Amino acid sequence: MLSLAFLCSRRLVSDHGSLRAALHLIPQELFPLLFRAAFLEEKTLVLQDLVQRWPFSVLSLQRLLQGEGPYEKSKLCVQTVILGVMAYLREEVDRHNEGRPLRKQRLQILDMTGSHDDGLERGPDTLSLWSRTVTLAKSCVDIARRQSEETAGVSKRRRGAEDAAPPLAADHSAVCVEVRVDLFVNSTSYSVLREALLVGAHGPLRLQCRDLRAEELSLRSTVCLLELLNPAGLRQIDLRFNNLGLPGLNTLLPYMTRFTRLQSLKLPYSNIDVRRLSPTAEDAMHNFASQICRLPALKELNLGSSRLSGRLRQLLGGLRTPLESLELAFCSLLPSDLHYLSRSFHVSSLKKLDLSGNNLSDVLFQPFLQLLGSASSSLLHLDVMECKLSDSSLLALTPVLCRCRCLRYLGLFCNPVSAQGLRTLLRSSLIMCDLRLVIYPLPAECYLGGSPGPDASHSASEGLIAQFKAEVQEVLVRAQRTDMLWTTDMVIHRPPEYLSL
Repeated sequence: MLSLAFLCSRRLVSDHGSLRAALHLIPQELFPLLFRAAFLEEKTLVLQDLVQRWPFSVLSLQRLLQGEGPYEKSKLCVQTVILGVMAYLREEVDRHNEGRPLRKQRLQILDMTGSHDDGLERGPDTLSLWSRTVTLAKSCVDIARRQSEETAGVSKRRRGAEDAAPPLAADHSAVCVEVRVDLFVNSTSYSVLREALLVGAHGPLRLQCRDLRAEELSLRSTVCLLELLNPAGLRQIDLRFNNLGLPGLNTLLPYMTRFTRLQSLKLPYSNIDVRRLSPTAEDAMHNFASQICRLPALKELNLGSSRLSGRLRQLLGGLRTPLESLELAFCSLLPSDLHYLSRSFHVSSLKKLDLSGNNLSDVLFQPFLQLLGSASSSLLHLDVMECKLSDSSLLALTPVLCRCRCLRYLGLFCNPVSAQGLRTLLRSSLIMCDLRLVIYPLPAECYLGGSPGPDASHSASEGLIAQFKAEVQEVLVRAQRTDMLWTTDMVIHRPPEYLSL
């Protein structure tokens, strides 16, 4: 139910002219409510005025819009917030250059962290993480150039008037806004982001990266970015599709040790294969393991799509603190790897475990059950998609799974199970009070011919799918567990990231 104050705020923001004229009379305590109303109603003119006159030191989009869904879904409003900050900075730069006093209550931090997207455009009204990165980078460059040009103009006028020596460089440190943001960069956006980090180090708009995601960047470009980032606030580095291999990763990791607060390191698709190493490559593997162990705050590690057969003890055994999230999808694991994990000091701290793409139906099954039992007290998130789990596997797995009382997410997609196998799991999962999201595979009976074909989307019966989904929903309703969602949709219903658990 909407509060009376919020309803009044909606009415106020509907009349831009009147609100703008009275903005200097409005108590600062009402600015957050007016901002929320203007953002949700997409009153961009009002929104820009509010940002430009923001009376607090911090403007956090996630905090102001809490409970309203991902803020990036309103592309226009996010762009307007950035324009409002730019207008505020231009005004303050002019004040500084003219020798007038700056505002006593000044915006110092714009917090745009907390994005829920994966970097891709989801529609014309959504500002993706990549687009937001580019927009902010261009804004940093533009405002820095403007400041430089205006400062040069002021100095030139003063020299002409006074016929004196050039004055000392002006101190612009008071005229700046720190933008806390998650950045997504690829080869297309690298140049503008690099320039923004260079000029923004001392410019009016300064990017402070919290989570960095880089895709398809060269080794040289990645090193350059790591050197430019402020180490104080960085908590995650996510490098994807860079094909770096062990030599490239060994070059990068020393640059990461300066990020003493780095909690999450994701290196999927890095072209690591330990199955047939030459003596030189063996040395590189040893170096890689020792470099990983030099990250003191590391809690999450993703080495997905690396061939790590038999090497988990070497990789993880030297870490100083236990991992809380471990993603080993499509890593060709061996029983010895799972045996190590189940006995390691990591197992009692694991909150997220992703073993997708490893064949858990054969020699890995018993070690997997042992690992799951050892991690049952802490585990919140379990991904075992595409693991060739059958009905008999699910039957043996279910009792151990039900011991994971804290489990919130279970990913089972692309496993060859029947409707009866899923029904058994569904009934058993009803006692798992914290379980909220299950991504399950379509039962074999839903496919024409009894199993998925080469193109499963064209071989499945829509009628049988709808019938089974209705059956699942009926069970949840009867058990009063509508708080738990069973779905086959991996795109819309994405599990939360470890850092947001």
